[in-house]
Amino acid sequence: MLIFIKFEVINQLKIITMGILYTIIIGAICGYIADVLMRDNGFGLLVNIIIGIAGSFVGSWLYGELGLNINVNPYWLRDIIIGATGAVVILFLVGVLRGTRGRRR
Repeated sequence: MLIFIKFEVINQLKIITMGILYTIIIGAICGYIADVLMRDNGFGLLVNIIIGIAGSFVGSWLYGELGLNINVNPYWLRDIIIGATGAVVILFLVGVLRGTRGRRR
């Protein structure tokens, strides 16, 4: 019985760890795509990951509110599309608040 409990705990830790790694990797990809699409704001990797993760939440909310559904076979591609869309929205709003959207580098 004790061995079964330890095995179950180890499996749960593996699932949690893989979920965290998946979130970080997808967040980094989404943040990078948004950074490139919004004319390279010069944020670093850590900020791109944070923007990508936050963009995933914003994109999921936005697609839900608009009633849009993306039917893409690999689920990770769907997550990247939604996350990048949300990250672009975040970077656009940051640019509007900072007043830098009209300027070119």
